[in-house]
Amino acid sequence: MKNYLKIAALIALTFTFSTVPLRRTVAADDDQYSFKVHNTTDAKITKLLASEDGKEYGSFDVGKGIPSGETVTLNWAKSTNEKGCKWYFKAVFSDGEESKAKKFDFCEEDLELEF
Repeated sequence: MKNYLKIAALIALTFTFSTVPLRRTVAADDDQYSFKVHNTTDAKITKLLASEDGKEYGSFDVGKGIPSGETVTLNWAKSTNEKGCKWYFKAVFSDGEESKAKKFDFCEEDLELEF
């Protein structure tokens, strides 16, 4: 009888994990992950730098920049859909200054980065 209960529990767990949508699943072809960036400083943000490991940074396209006091919505490139949730970001401002790195969890719902 104990074996039947173990098998039933295993089947129930397997079913539960296979039906619950995971946050890190791959986005559909038309879907992109997005997030908001709010500029709380007096200078315009001209560039964002992103790094998964906090060591090597790549440039994140912010278009013409993010003016002081403004909030914009940005989209991740589809190539990052299989990457981890936690990323480091730095803001580069119009005067050339660079912020300290901040770590953000992109698996968080309605994430808003503030610089």
